[in-house]
Amino acid sequence: MQLTVYAYGHPVLKKIALEISREEFNTLGSLVEDMFETMYKTNGVGLAAPQIGQSIRIFVVDTVQVKDELKIPNPIKKAFINPVIIEEWGKLWSYEEGCLSFPDINASVERPENVRIKYFDENFIEHVEVFNGFNARVIQHEYDHLDGILFVEKFKPLKRRLLDKRLEKIKKGEIQTKYPMKFQR
Repeated sequence: MQLTVYAYGHPVLKKIALEISREEFNTLGSLVEDMFETMYKTNGVGLAAPQIGQSIRIFVVDTVQVKDELKIPNPIKKAFINPVIIEEWGKLWSYEEGCLSFPDINASVERPENVRIKYFDENFIEHVEVFNGFNARVIQHEYDHLDGILFVEKFKPLKRRLLDKRLEKIKKGEIQTKYPMKFQR
């Protein structure tokens, strides 16, 4: 089922998401499946639970769908439950990012090229893995959502000022979107 994406300005996007127990996760039914479906229907490569109004530490990533277009050597499709970034390292590199909570906003964001992350999968099996390049970038972006950090906060000050009016329109819900969104009015 496609879920509603929460837009910039909604308080849930600035909350620090809470860890979830295996029992709590089991009561959420098909949340991960619905998150993947929502991500696909909105043309995203990642989606964090706060973006669908759930302040819990879960996000999904699928870079397989863009592997050929972006030449991703080791694409991934995974759910990350209660993730903890252990380490980020490597050269900072800029890449133009977008975000489903910020329709039609894109800008360059610098992030380290590697990340080591501990997380649980949908079966609550623990993993510690290293990701790099585009995979690392998507993971870092979605992980930021769990800590209430929005990608616009990483924009250079001039870029942020140039986007202020558009950001204000998103906040007020004065935009048209191609997918269901909830605005804080």
